[in-house]
Amino acid sequence: MTETVNTRRGRSPEGRAEVRRELVAAAAALFDERGYDETTVDDIATAAGVGRRTFFRYFRGKEDALSPDHELGLARIAEVFAGAHPSEPLLPLVLRAAETVFDLYLDDAEVARRRFRLVHDVPALRDREAASVHHYRRLFTRELTARLTDVPDGELRAAVSAAAIVAAHNQALRRWLADGGRSSDVDACREHFRRVAPMLPLGAEPGLEDVTRRLERAARALEGRPPEQRTG
Repeated sequence: MTETVNTRRGRSPEGRAEVRRELVAAAAALFDERGYDETTVDDIATAAGVGRRTFFRYFRGKEDALSPDHELGLARIAEVFAGAHPSEPLLPLVLRAAETVFDLYLDDAEVARRRFRLVHDVPALRDREAASVHHYRRLFTRELTARLTDVPDGELRAAVSAAAIVAAHNQALRRWLADGGRSSDVDACREHFRRVAPMLPLGAEPGLEDVTRRLERAARALEGRPPEQRTG
C-alpha cells in the first residue's frame, strides 16, 4: 500500500520532489547512523516508505542518494541564461545564474551538514561530488563562450571565469557548512560568493564614471545643448 501511494504521489513534479527529498533525508540519516558501507539501497527505500523500484527511479545507486538534485541545478542555470535580456551585463548575469544553485543546499541545512561530513569521510561520495563540479563548469563555459565570441580571448575568459565561479561557489558553501551551516549565516554565504566578481575576466563593464558621462550626453541631447557644453 505504501509503495502504491508513493508511486502515485511521484507522478506530479511536486510529488516527485517530495519523494526525492525523503529519500535523500533517509540516506543521510542512515549513512550517519550506521555508516555508508553498512547501509543498503533497501534500507534507504524502507526508511523513506517506498520500494526498491521507486528508489531506482530517482538514483542509480546509493552513492547518488545523498547528492543534491544537480540536474535541477543545471536546468536552473540554463534557464537563467536563456531568459536573460540581451542587454543585461554579463557579470551580474553569471552571478545570478550561479546563485540559483545555493537553494539546493540551503533549503535543508540539516541534510547539508550531514552531507558535508559524509562527503569528507567517504571516498565514493567525494568522487560523486567532484564529478558534479565538472558538469557545472562545462555549462558555465559553454554559456559564457557563446556570449564572448566577439571579445579578445573570449574562450579563455569563459573557461577561466567558469572555473572561478564554480570554485567560489563551492568555497562559500564549504565555509558556511564548516562554520555550522546556520540559517542565520545564509546571507553571509551568498555575500562571500559574490566576492569573486572583481576577479572574473569578463571584460570591462561600464564603471560609474562611464555611466555618468553617458547620462550627461543623453541629458544634453534631450535638452538640445551642444555636446561640449557642461553644467556648472
